[in-house]
Amino acid sequence: MKNNTAQTLHEVLHAHAEKQGGVALLIAPETGAQLSYGELATQAERFRRWAAGRGLQSGDRIAMLLPNGMQAGLIFLASMAGGYVIVPLNLLATPAQLLHCLRHSRARMVVTCADLAATVRKVLPELAGDAPGIIEVDPDENTFAQDGPAFAGAPAPAPGDMALLMYTSGTTGTPKGVPLSHANLLHGARSVAGWHGLGPEDRVLSALPLYHINGQVIATLTPFVSGGSIVAPRRFSASRWWDMVDRYQCTWLNMVPTIIAYLLNAEPQASDASHASVRFGRSASAPLPVEHHQAFERRFGVPIIEAMGMTETASVIFCNPQDPAGRRYGSPGLPCGVEARIAGKDGGQAADGEIGEVVLRGPNVMQGYFDNPAETAKAFDADGWLRTGDLGFRDAQGYFTITGRIKELIIKGGENIAPREIDEALLGHPAVLEAAAVGLPDADYGQEIYAAVTLKPGAQADARGLQEYCREALGRYKTPREIRIVDELPKGPSGKVQRLKLVDLWKAAEEAKA
Repeated sequence: MKNNTAQTLHEVLHAHAEKQGGVALLIAPETGAQLSYGELATQAERFRRWAAGRGLQSGDRIAMLLPNGMQAGLIFLASMAGGYVIVPLNLLATPAQLLHCLRHSRARMVVTCADLAATVRKVLPELAGDAPGIIEVDPDENTFAQDGPAFAGAPAPAPGDMALLMYTSGTTGTPKGVPLSHANLLHGARSVAGWHGLGPEDRVLSALPLYHINGQVIATLTPFVSGGSIVAPRRFSASRWWDMVDRYQCTWLNMVPTIIAYLLNAEPQASDASHASVRFGRSASAPLPVEHHQAFERRFGVPIIEAMGMTETASVIFCNPQDPAGRRYGSPGLPCGVEARIAGKDGGQAADGEIGEVVLRGPNVMQGYFDNPAETAKAFDADGWLRTGDLGFRDAQGYFTITGRIKELIIKGGENIAPREIDEALLGHPAVLEAAAVGLPDADYGQEIYAAVTLKPGAQADARGLQEYCREALGRYKTPREIRIVDELPKGPSGKVQRLKLVDLWKAAEEAKA
């Protein structure tokens, strides 16, 4: 079977194993270990039969609490290819969040490692008779080394079968389960591979965690469906990034704005702009500040293609064109693999330039939240369009611009103010590394603007000076009432700033003063 006709991840794996079984899929730079397509097919079959021997059936959920590494990539792909559903758990989740995800998903098994097994075992008693089994693996091992009875295994999956059950971060409430089918994931990954012209000759460097949708679809499944290779370090390191690029001759880089900021603020090297193997870098998961975008391209000579995705759409919504002439700074680009429009106040399509909610539909969009009809009803409009919660506008050329989240919009004196506008102004200050503005209750204006910033290493600035800078850039009305300089901003696993958590931290600090 040709890979481009494969309808499930099981079929993709076996098509690659037959055609290019000796080609490396996963590469661990810390150990030098590699896992080829042929080896993965062998290990996936071993895993499938082993799981069947433990009583798991097709469609059963297998939770994974593992750091990035060879074993995480193996279990992630083998579970889905074997007809099971992988449930990646956030390594930063609280015990309450882990308990919710395990209970709600009805996971039959948890795959973890020695360092994290105690965390899992603490919550299992709460599940009583519904507690899943637990196995420990070596994160760096490139084989599935569990012993036990081997049975025939689950039947091969169908295109509409669930393959991935991903839980949202839960920063605005209880985490919701997002079920994505083989068809959803293949459409998303193929859309990205086609957009960027990726093939077997391409190799990506990505340090994004496998418990985040970007790390799953963009960094893993996209190279997987296109027959390429993945250099997957355990974690991001600014000091080792470019060495890995050159050592493994990576052709593209999968990044988020936080990684770009850290690379920009690393010590300059003579080889900064000499990474000839790299065709492009891709930035998603959060808006990329224009200043950082341009500075990165100037310093490293690597063009950055800004994109946007979300869990509910298998990490694919918008992407800037591969052609440099068509790229727009400050915009995530054009629809990629989906239909997209801006919904106006009446729910109809907004005119070009009018701000409204971004709504989507397409083959990569989930059917609804797992076992949650109430949240599913809220997520889709009457015509079946997914409501993203993002505010933005479309221009006459079809490019989309995101101005903020509906829940994060600052409304001061009746005027809608996008937090990103404040962020961008603060990022223009030479000492500021990261910035995040939020709205807090105010008796006179309804809401007032506050902001938190982190500074570049060795840089000096004070809150008063930053406010003066904002007054010059934004005017007095949009200047934050207070600016705090902090060591770090609260972020999710993709590096996206969690503004609502920042609001909670600000309120807690004020209550502590009282």
